[in-house]
Amino acid sequence: MMRKPVLALRAALTVVQAGAQIRHGAPLIEFNDDGGWCWFEDERAIVAGGKLVFGTIATGGTRQGHVEATVYDLKSRETNRVTLHIPTDEKDRRQWADDHNSPAFLLLPTGEILTMYAKHGPEEKIYYRISKPGDPVAWGGEQVFVPSPASRVTYSNLHMLARENAPRGRIYDFYRGFNNSFKPSYAWSDDLGRTWSAGGVFIDVPSKFRHRPYVKYASNGRDMVHFAYTDGHPRDFDNSIYHAVYRAGELLASDGTRIRSMKEGLKAPEEGTLVYKGGPENVAWITDLQLDRKGRPYMVFSVQMNSAGKPPGEGGEDHRYHYARHDGKRWHVAEIAYAGTRIYAREDDYTGLAALDPSDPTTIYISTNADPATGAPLISKADNERHWEIYRGTTGDYRKWKWEAVTRDSTADNLRPVVPAQDSTQTVLLWLQGKMRSYTDYTFRVVGMIGKR
Repeated sequence: MMRKPVLALRAALTVVQAGAQIRHGAPLIEFNDDGGWCWFEDERAIVAGGKLVFGTIATGGTRQGHVEATVYDLKSRETNRVTLHIPTDEKDRRQWADDHNSPAFLLLPTGEILTMYAKHGPEEKIYYRISKPGDPVAWGGEQVFVPSPASRVTYSNLHMLARENAPRGRIYDFYRGFNNSFKPSYAWSDDLGRTWSAGGVFIDVPSKFRHRPYVKYASNGRDMVHFAYTDGHPRDFDNSIYHAVYRAGELLASDGTRIRSMKEGLKAPEEGTLVYKGGPENVAWITDLQLDRKGRPYMVFSVQMNSAGKPPGEGGEDHRYHYARHDGKRWHVAEIAYAGTRIYAREDDYTGLAALDPSDPTTIYISTNADPATGAPLISKADNERHWEIYRGTTGDYRKWKWEAVTRDSTADNLRPVVPAQDSTQTVLLWLQGKMRSYTDYTFRVVGMIGKR
């Protein structure tokens, strides 16, 4: 049954302080009082027509498992919350109450917004909606795309290449799980998201056991999609970080050398360009990827240090953030900050995460419960507890970074920052504030700040 979007909230801006001090006195804005996201669906947040649009999964009360879009008018400061999907029964509610299910968004040339979302692997369906032109509060009916009956899908990532299928362009959805492969896969649309065609797997992982690379994507919007990825999950592999590029049906190395066709796909992660070599004492996980004004990729990833031989639940006490950029010829990689400890014991590699500024490769925002420069634990003066705080990092040479606290002395954790791209002198910074016990059990609200570049 098709469900109409539910307009759940129309209210003025809510401003709260919540035990956090914000740099330069800018207020902390509460955008949504219940919501979480994973970091392998993009774009999770976009700015379109002067409105901020982002997606979350609620977990509390009657909204448990609701897929939601929040729309914030940057001029009027009006907030609207739209329910994109409502679970049908208790089992469905439990399956949807998972941060992996958060929606991705893409602004179309028509002024419409496409959103796609899926459950975390139990079914073959990718759900999607398209908004009315210029009005992200009003959405058309929910549609369903099935790549194949055998597929078990999650993680939509939407990118449009204007030079493919000209003049309309082609939209790609990079997701996981074609034919229950558990591997990075793709689909495309040649009619602005109305109908979809299934591609196949494009990063294979030959192995004796079932596993998957983790991938982040970035596009120039014209003819290329870059992707950075791992060997697999960091609990299973001493992950390295690799990079490759899609262009005109081909998969290319960082230097532009052809590897294979997209239809063939990479036959192993190692066929891509090695960016960072992992090992037992330095296990990597990709966090964010962007392109600079010349179309060159830059990325941030986390590295779990000094946990070799420890069983799950006993490692993850020392993470570091690394920054990598390509200068057109080769990759330059440097450790830039202490990322602190794991968030919870069942996922030793879960960090607070980091967000690159899409407009400025010299600026980054990180979440950490350690001083970024020294590694000393961050103990809040407000409650004498250790919390994850948000820091802004800047650099002049990509080697030395200066760190400035965005939040300090908080009474809740500040995790998973996001900086949406926009053509403006403003910077919009979002993050999740609250407590994470697992990816299906969290108490978060979406907060943030808006300031000048």
